[in-house]
Amino acid sequence: MAGGVRCNRSGAGTRAGVLRCDLLRHVDGRIRYCIYAWYAPERHAGGDLQRVHQLRQLHRSRRAVGDPRASDMGGAVAGPSHGRDIRGCPLKRSPLFAAQLAFTLLVCAFMLVPVVLSLLAGLTRNYFLGLSSGLTFDWLVQVWQAYSPTVWLSLQLAVACAICVCLVGVPAAYALVRMNNRFSRAFEELMVLPVAMPGLASALALLLTYGQFGSFRSSWLFILVGHVLFTLPFLVRPVMAVMQRQQLPVLEEAAASLGAGPIKRFFSVVVPNCRAGILAGVLMVVTLSLGEFNLTWMLHTPMTKTLPVGLADSYASARLEVASAYTLLFLLLIVPLLIALQAISARLARGESR
Repeated sequence: MAGGVRCNRSGAGTRAGVLRCDLLRHVDGRIRYCIYAWYAPERHAGGDLQRVHQLRQLHRSRRAVGDPRASDMGGAVAGPSHGRDIRGCPLKRSPLFAAQLAFTLLVCAFMLVPVVLSLLAGLTRNYFLGLSSGLTFDWLVQVWQAYSPTVWLSLQLAVACAICVCLVGVPAAYALVRMNNRFSRAFEELMVLPVAMPGLASALALLLTYGQFGSFRSSWLFILVGHVLFTLPFLVRPVMAVMQRQQLPVLEEAAASLGAGPIKRFFSVVVPNCRAGILAGVLMVVTLSLGEFNLTWMLHTPMTKTLPVGLADSYASARLEVASAYTLLFLLLIVPLLIALQAISARLARGESR
């Protein structure tokens, strides 16, 4: 059976012999088909999916060039219909899937409901009366009139922090990737130390070191130093990851063979190939600088209040609506940055998959 049925037509001179040979071949073929159909789901599931993918690509290519044969393929390559798999069988939803979906929705509701209620509190005339009291923007106007200097100072700090971290972090990431030894790994761990330590401890260290310089202590530059130390690893790590995926030594050797010096190679080869990682790190630095509270609270003065410090002051006020309006203002600044950061991360993931 393994070798199939062999029928010698030379010995089958009669019509009955020919019919017997055809019958044996037919029976042998049916048995082989039954055996294949029995084991096909286990052995050829991956092959079936690959063939379906190839048929879809063939259908798309024929349709792109206007081949009339594309319509002859029908719906065989159009993919599974709604609620059915590629073989046309109905999909079965397991109880585990329903439980996972319910748990995911509960977790999302647990995180989003407080944010929504806080936003509504900043837009209602009276939070305890709810939406029945009416919507208003008076609380936002009041917050802006009272705390607008903190917003501008926070934006100024975030932009200055991003510039300083770029000037320090990109060359540092390049040096760490090129060195790639025990010293570079130890320096990388030392650079992450301000993130591992509490922000109050880092602020106390800065106060003990630079607190005696009165003019520097009372300026926003003192807070900028703390923000740079805190956010530096969040730019160095993404840039290092992008540099390690790129073939920078090969590109630099090609640029050097054309006469480019070290500085020109850095700005014309290294930086353009790492711009996605640099942009992701800059957005992360700006976001963290805008929302940093622990370190800023220890380093600020009455003249250098930032957005998070003003938010804490608004929470201490007697009106819950004022604090909620301040939260809404804070989210209006942070959410676009987070969306941009997510988009850049998705772009990096697509580039890595290619």
